[in-house]
Amino acid sequence: MAYSHILVGAGSRPTQPAIRKIGFADLRDALAKGIDDFYAMPTHAMFLCIIYPIVGFVLARLIFGYSILPLLYPLASGFALIGPVAALGLYELSRRRESGLETSAGRALDVLESSTIGAITALALLLLTIFVIWVAVAKAIYIDNFGYAAPVSFEAFLSDVFTTRPGWNLIIVGNGVGLLFAILVLAISVVSFPLLLDRDVGAAVALLTSVRAVLRNPVTMMLWGLIVAALLIVGSVPLFFGLTVVVPVLGHATWHLYRKVVEPQAAPPPTLPDPNKERRYAADFPAVLFPWAR
Repeated sequence: MAYSHILVGAGSRPTQPAIRKIGFADLRDALAKGIDDFYAMPTHAMFLCIIYPIVGFVLARLIFGYSILPLLYPLASGFALIGPVAALGLYELSRRRESGLETSAGRALDVLESSTIGAITALALLLLTIFVIWVAVAKAIYIDNFGYAAPVSFEAFLSDVFTTRPGWNLIIVGNGVGLLFAILVLAISVVSFPLLLDRDVGAAVALLTSVRAVLRNPVTMMLWGLIVAALLIVGSVPLFFGLTVVVPVLGHATWHLYRKVVEPQAAPPPTLPDPNKERRYAADFPAVLFPWAR
């Protein structure tokens, strides 16, 4: 029964959300609303995404320190493959603001107590698996062109990549294969995670709905993918710090894109924590053990 709920959600039979046809104007509007959400909740969004610059610095240190320089680009670009998971809290904040609910940073973590967390976890593991496969494939492409020897220096690595035939082949083949992985992730995740925050439909239904949305709007969704890729590149240039703005805006915009693509309908919403329930914090311990003392 638990597995059935994870796959198809609540109800005796899975619901199939209706998909709208959207255009370029809808993408602009979704981005505008994402920016508006970011202005309304900047501290929360940046708090949720400040980990990105930290991850970037740690990643660079590991690579330069352990001679796995050839994987710098695949790892950095591959984080876009698991970006939909990292943006879960941003989707939740946009959902709550849209509904007129409290939008404090702590509320972004309410998704962890949602009845759809099993389905969300299943899709997150799928994206993580795709990310690991991408890194393995990228490493194999590098080895096929340059062998197993590690670069002798950063300068030599750049020279090999940009001034030799194997390097050009690495750029063309690597980016071509990476594009296929990006299209795959876009197809299965562009609306699946927001859908699971909005309705208890299950992982299989959410994934298929996302694929249907891309098939119904192939050109518009490909443009959305290019917009996401371009903004992530721009945000990564200044030592990853730009991602503290780019990622929140894209996360909020993705929620509004979902609203435009998927028709609203009467479907069971996820079961969420009681907003009136008193929250307990680590700082309260051990006082919470002695309620008469409060």
